[in-house]
Amino acid sequence: MTEQSEWRFSDDRGQLSTAVRRPERVLAYVQAGATLWGLGIRPQAIFGSDHDGPEPDRAKTGTLPLGEVAYAGAGSGLDVERLLSGRPDLVVAVSYGNGHVYGLAPETAKPLEERVPVVVIDVSQARTFAEIGDRFAELARSLGAEHRAEADADLDAARERLRTIAAAGGADGPRVVALSPAGPDQAHVARPTMWPELRVLTDLGVHLVEPAPGPGANWSTLGRADTFALRPDVILTDIRAHAAPLDELGLDGGEPVVPWNPEPLYGPRDHARFLGLVADALEG
Repeated sequence: MTEQSEWRFSDDRGQLSTAVRRPERVLAYVQAGATLWGLGIRPQAIFGSDHDGPEPDRAKTGTLPLGEVAYAGAGSGLDVERLLSGRPDLVVAVSYGNGHVYGLAPETAKPLEERVPVVVIDVSQARTFAEIGDRFAELARSLGAEHRAEADADLDAARERLRTIAAAGGADGPRVVALSPAGPDQAHVARPTMWPELRVLTDLGVHLVEPAPGPGANWSTLGRADTFALRPDVILTDIRAHAAPLDELGLDGGEPVVPWNPEPLYGPRDHARFLGLVADALEG
């Protein structure tokens, strides 16, 4: 093994993964796999979390070519042998803090890591969206991805467009509520400061409504009447498969609706696409 041929990457737990050559068969949590695809790396397979089912949730997969990428399953249906059945030489997972591997039970994650390198990227609210994106980009480059300047330019343009539109609305600009419908009687309303992607919108001048203090660190669970008492002009609605459809809440105010994946993809093109949808909604 030479210095030139050895692959090395230190993850967000501070753990160094090494291999005699650059990994090519990557198994990734669905969010990480879709992000890597947007950065130029195609995973061999993806897996989901307890929120996912026997098929991949297309709200989370972005432009990932599912016909070319195997789905290993999710939640309790995952075990070490199933995860290793495609002979991955690297696993990429995410964490929401404390280094815990999201989507895998500890009794699965530990023996998995004893047999194949596992890289964990921290996507928690303690980090900015840009910091998380930079870490995924660093990992993608280590796996052979090339920098795409045009994608960065597209993102810069999307940011500037949204900033301009939000500024034009001033202090009385559209009120934006991000939520995850929970059926006909209630919704989980996002606390914007707890979501890196929503903080980007706030930094660009978008008026995201903060629900009143109360139980729930990331969400405030409100009844239907209290949800619409927030007077949203634009709604960002959770489109993941386990969320209820927004129309179950009886939405009838004609507000523009933006599809929102609370497990965002961190590639510049994916992020630019989301910012563009928000800008379109604000323009109305």
